[in-house]
Amino acid sequence: TLADGWAYARLYESTRQRNDALPGWLHFYNHHRAHSAIGGQPPVTRLTNLPGHHT
Repeated sequence: TLADGWAYARLYESTRQRNDALPGWLHFYNHHRAHSAIGGQPPVTRLTNLPGHHT
């Protein structure tokens, strides 16, 4: 998924440009992309130890 979704999904002009795109892709993948293996939810919904989740 990482290779298809980030590394080779588009033509980058340099390794630096590709590396600079990684944090944004990881955020999308973990916070916004639906994952069928966990009921169509993004992985972040499975975490219980994130800042702001404790009362």
